[in-house]
Order: sequence, then structure tokens, then C-alpha cells
Amino acid sequence: MATPAATKRLTKEYAAITKSPPPYIIAHPSEKNILEWHYVLTGPPDTPYDGGQYWGTLMFPPDYPFAPPAIRMHTPSGRFQPSTRLCLSISDFHPKSFNPAWEVSTILTGLLSFMTSEEMTTGSVRASEHERKLFAQRTRWWNSTGGGSKQTGTQSSNTRGIGAIKAGDGGAKFRSEWPELDEENSKWMKEKRINPQTGLPLPAQSSQPHCSPDMAGLRRRPGGSTTGVGVVVQEGRVARDVGQSWLGRNKWKMVLGAILSYILVARILGDGAVTAATTAH
Repeated sequence: MATPAATKRLTKEYAAITKSPPPYIIAHPSEKNILEWHYVLTGPPDTPYDGGQYWGTLMFPPDYPFAPPAIRMHTPSGRFQPSTRLCLSISDFHPKSFNPAWEVSTILTGLLSFMTSEEMTTGSVRASEHERKLFAQRTRWWNSTGGGSKQTGTQSSNTRGIGAIKAGDGGAKFRSEWPELDEENSKWMKEKRINPQTGLPLPAQSSQPHCSPDMAGLRRRPGGSTTGVGVVVQEGRVARDVGQSWLGRNKWKMVLGAILSYILVARILGDGAVTAATTAH
């Protein structure tokens, strides 16, 4: 339980950070516990974290400001181990180096500065710039879905304790602390067509228009299955045959028949003339 001095100090700091938040930082205490603060860092431009939404917690000791808070970042970033206590000069790893004059805004500004550097400490990890950009693109999805799963994951000893967020909570904790951001994230995922299970964009829908029943009928002959160019050729042949007369289609047969008939008649007449001449002699 917070001491009266801690409660008074944190109440004053909440009013100050709400009125004049530091760049890329928002924060508030939990409604149930003034010692539990939730922050969101927005990735600054010109960094691998540009546009990312990084959610974490500050767990203050009851005798704050005479002792520093435990600092965690829950959102995967490629910079810190998710939900792991961070060893910083402004965290509970170094209580003797903490200055009571430092406020919540001071602590979070220091955290953001450390995040955008390459200095290593307990709880930090190494990753490429490309990997950190990919993490940044999926931060909204991760915060509002808990990583796309509602199953509780196992945690190392360093991620346990007050303020740790269990992996795969379905975004319940984030939703309860940041309902307005969760609503914005949901709209963003719908607009970007993000799969809530994977955090990846859904396959693009086919843009090819579908034919109406009337148009489809033009591609299919009644009683048949031929479609496309074959139908056009076949229908053209039918139309051409119908348009021609019987005489036009059979003229060469008639010419050949006339020639054969002429030869046959000539032969018959020639044989008759020869027979008549032979009889006369």
C-alpha cells in the first residue's frame, strides 16, 4: 500500500503529465492501484521504432520517491525482452543511484532515450533494424490481441512478479487500461485487413468483376458446354450457312453434273450416228 507521501506525489505527477505530456509519451496510474502505472511510448521518427505503440508498466514502491520503480515493456520491440524487468539507472536495479527529484516524466523520457540507443543491459536484446521495423508494424495488433492468442504462455523467472503481463492474455489487460487506444487499434486492423490471429495482412480479394447471368448466357450455348472463342466461331459458321442459298452452296456440283451430262449425251448421239452409217452400207 502506498504511503500518504507516495500517493500525494504520484497524484501530483499524474496531473502534470496529463497536462503536459513529454514527446511520444503518455501514462496514467491504474484505477485500482496508484503504484501501478501504465505507459505507451510512440516510436519516434527516423528510428526503427517509428510509429510503433510500445506499452509497459512502472511499479512504484510504497516509499516512492525515495526508491525507484520496476520498469517493464510488454510489447515486443526487438529492443527489450517482453515483460522483463529492465536494469537501468532509473529502475529498481539501482536504488542507491535514484534521485528523488526525478518524476514519472523523467523516468519515461530516460527509458525512451535508452530504447533508441544501442546500449545493452539486463532485459535488452539485439536485433537488426529490419527486425525492429517489423516489430513496430505489429505493435498495435499485439497490444490489442495479446499476440493473437488467449492461451497463457510460460514465463521465465525474470518476467514474474507484480506488473508482469502473461503472454497470450488476448489483450485483456491492455484493453482494460487503454480502452480508447484499443478501439483505435481495432479500427486500424479492420482498415488494414489484419488477421487477428497472425497479425499479418489478409490475402487481397480478387478485383475481377463477375458477369451477370445475361452475360454468362452469351458465353454458353443452350444444351452445350462450349464457351469463349470457340462459340463465336461456331455461331458465325451457323449464321453464314443460314445466310447462303442452296444454289450458292451447291453451284460447283451443278456445273460438274452439267458437264458430265453433256459428255454422256454427246457420246450417245455419236454412237447413234455411227450405227446409222453402218446400216446404210
